[in-house]
Amino acid sequence: MIRIISILTGLFFTVALLWSLALDSIQLSKDGLPHTAAHAFGEHKLKPLKLASDGAFGKFDKAQLQRGFAVYQNVCSACHSIKQVSYRSLTALGYNEVEVKAIAAAATINAKDPLTGEMKDRPGLPADKFPPVLYAGTGTPPDLSLITKARHGGAAYVYSLLTGYKDSQPAKLVEHFPDAKTPEGMFYNPYFANLNIAMTPPLTADGQVTYSDGTPATVDQMAKDVSAFLVWTAEPELEKRHQTGVWWLGFLLFVTVLAYMSYRNVWAEKKGH
Repeated sequence: MIRIISILTGLFFTVALLWSLALDSIQLSKDGLPHTAAHAFGEHKLKPLKLASDGAFGKFDKAQLQRGFAVYQNVCSACHSIKQVSYRSLTALGYNEVEVKAIAAAATINAKDPLTGEMKDRPGLPADKFPPVLYAGTGTPPDLSLITKARHGGAAYVYSLLTGYKDSQPAKLVEHFPDAKTPEGMFYNPYFANLNIAMTPPLTADGQVTYSDGTPATVDQMAKDVSAFLVWTAEPELEKRHQTGVWWLGFLLFVTVLAYMSYRNVWAEKKGH
């Protein structure tokens, strides 16, 4: 009896699932569009982005990282922090100790006074990490330290998002999905998960940042550079990891050849018999 009830229950849920799928298919065939605006109008293929750090043999382009840091400092740091990054690690970007001390000293760090034990503001030191950003608006902008690891697509997602803002939504989107209309104070970006993003377009015009190496600071170039910089903040040991991986691959190849030669030498005489 219990077996019959179990079989009937299983059949009931199977039929219910198939019926639900059939209804969805019928509805999709009627309207010709997916059920959500994000599926219908979102850009699911990110813009191509090639960086020097890509691939198994990739290395950071220090000049690009410095440009990306300049974009972060002048544009992104007003809202987004990189609190997992220390000032002294900027030497990996090519800055010398004097430059790192100057960059750190420009920041205000709230830390415990070693003499009184009280929390006080003081100029930053190279050993300090970038302080959290106190955002005055609504919501909490994400920390960017690990953003290229936290988002599918990594640097390509950041680059696509920064350059993907549109002046208005497609008329067809508003027609079929009126609830997805961009609310007041938000912006349409097809690379964002739900199409409408609260972040004001950060890169709006060429020349927003002045590059010390003379590279033209176009919107596209600034987006690429800050994306490369955020790859570094998320994985500053990338070059060492690549070097270690290449060394181990070479070692394993050598051991494999050595083992094969030993095998041939040991078994050659026995095979001859």
